[in-house]
Amino acid sequence: MKEKSSKNNIFMAFMLNLFFSIVEFVGGIFTNSISIISDSIHDFGDAISIAVAWFLEKKSEKKPDKKYTFGYARYSVLGALITSTVLLVGSVVMIYNAVPRIINPVEVNYDGMLILGILGLFINGAGALVTSKGEKINEKAVSLHLLEDVLGWIAVLVVSVIMKVFNIPVLDPILSILITVYILWHVVRNFKSVFEIFLEKAPESFEFEEFKKELMNENKEIKNIHHIHIWSVDGVNTYVMMHVVVSDDIQIPEIISLKKKISDEALHHKIVHTTIEIEFESEKCENEECDVKINEEMRHAHHHHHY
Repeated sequence: MKEKSSKNNIFMAFMLNLFFSIVEFVGGIFTNSISIISDSIHDFGDAISIAVAWFLEKKSEKKPDKKYTFGYARYSVLGALITSTVLLVGSVVMIYNAVPRIINPVEVNYDGMLILGILGLFINGAGALVTSKGEKINEKAVSLHLLEDVLGWIAVLVVSVIMKVFNIPVLDPILSILITVYILWHVVRNFKSVFEIFLEKAPESFEFEEFKKELMNENKEIKNIHHIHIWSVDGVNTYVMMHVVVSDDIQIPEIISLKKKISDEALHHKIVHTTIEIEFESEKCENEECDVKINEEMRHAHHHHHY
């Protein structure tokens, strides 16, 4: 159910943004406020990137097949990447437009700004509220767009009131630069998490050593664990694989229950999928990656078995 709502929320946000960016552009020309015009371009950019996010979110829900054996979950991360890039470009454009206005402030129609501000606040507020509950990194990116729009509109409201009362047109561009800096800070953080997923970094929340210790302590039949690889496909679902070394005389029912215990422990650490390779003490692990200490231990074990 939640998956479906993720797409619908993104679609609703897209319609809101597209409709509103057009209203805003017209309003910006009418009020002669460049911060509103550049914000409308920014909003239009948002709408486009939300459309991309929506399309990729749809694709990301396809089940695994022969070509994509892990499923399509990464497409959703790709959506977040594209969205963040659009925001980055949009921010640069905003700054580029605002700087000349600081040097030469221009008269603005404050009443028009005020009315647009109230409208903008309501429409974007609704959108941000709808998408804010999402778990997916993609939906988070969309929600972030709408949230910054809300902040932008609060600022437009406040500034238009101050400018109306005190007549300080320079506040308009200063404000748009402040908002942009805030947006950029978020974009950088978003980029970081997207790249960590693409580079197969273990999820932040995962305690590597603790997980290994817990498994060793709770299951005495485990002699060693190596080759633990842990990664996340989409920032939500985590996968783990490992080699588990057991003694040669273990019985099949024990192996079965051990595997069950390991996956339960993994689930407890929010790992949705475990791949466990059972190895016996007398077996030499084919992989060089087993650390040297383990190899030593293994070798001793071999000697004892052979002689």
